[in-house]
Amino acid sequence: MTLTPITVDIAQYPAEFRSLLASAEKIYDSSCSPQARVIFIQKDAGYFLKSAPKGTLERQYTMTRYFHSFGLTAKAVSYICDQDCDWLLAEQVIGDDCITAKYLAQPERLVDTIAEQLSLLHATDFSACPVQNHTDLYLVSAKHNMQTGNYNKDNFPDSFGYKSAEEAWAVIESRGHLLQCDTLLHGDYCLPNIMLNDWQFSGFIDLDAGGVGDRHVDLFWGIWSLEYNLKTDKYRDRFLDAYGRSKVDDDMLRIVAAVEVFG
Repeated sequence: MTLTPITVDIAQYPAEFRSLLASAEKIYDSSCSPQARVIFIQKDAGYFLKSAPKGTLERQYTMTRYFHSFGLTAKAVSYICDQDCDWLLAEQVIGDDCITAKYLAQPERLVDTIAEQLSLLHATDFSACPVQNHTDLYLVSAKHNMQTGNYNKDNFPDSFGYKSAEEAWAVIESRGHLLQCDTLLHGDYCLPNIMLNDWQFSGFIDLDAGGVGDRHVDLFWGIWSLEYNLKTDKYRDRFLDAYGRSKVDDDMLRIVAAVEVFG
C-alpha cells in the first residue's frame, strides 16, 4: 500500500466527515484504481475514506459489516450515497497486506497461511449474509460484459487453455449452471486484500465482491494472485493441498476461469 501525503478541501466532503478530516493528524492518498479514490485519515487507529460512482459502494458496506460481525475485518463506520457519488468510511485493518516484501520473501509460509485462512473463511456461517446470490450476480455480470464488449479481449487465463472470448463463453453457456451458491466468499481473494500482522491474520479488505457463492471463485483468485505476485505457478498445488484437495474440483475452476474472461 502506497500512502502519499496530501491536503484536502474539507468543504468538498459530506458534512458527516468534515470534523474527522479537520482533526486528522495527517491525510494521505492511497488510491490504487481509477474507479475510486481512497484517502487514509491518520487519527485514532486510522480510517480509510473511499469515494466511488453513485451506487457502487453499498455492497462493500453491507459485506464489510457482515465480515466484521465475525471479526474478519475492521468496522465499517458509515456509508453515504449522495446525488453525486458513494462514500464509505471504515476503520483501518491493522497490519500489512500480503504483497509486503517480508511476506513474499517466505512464499511457502505465505501460501500455507492464505490457504488455511481461506478454508476457515469458507467454513463461516453464511445464513445471515446480506448477499445470498453471488453466483447469479456473477453470471449476469459476465453476460452483460460479453454482450457489451466491456472486457479485456486480450487477457485470457491461459493456464486454463482459453484462447478466445468465444471459447470461454461456450463453457459458460454449457456449464455455468453448475456453479454453486453454498459458501461465504471474499470474492476477490488476492494477496493485496489479505492483511497480516506479523504473520497473524488481522482481516480482509475490499469486500465489494463478497457474498454467498461457489468456493472455486476464491480458489481461482488465490491461484491467480500467487502466480502473479510470486512470478511462478509452482505454488498452485501447495495452495490447493493446504486448503484441502477434497474440496477442490478442477472442472469448476475451469468454469470460473471462463467467467473471469468477462470480469
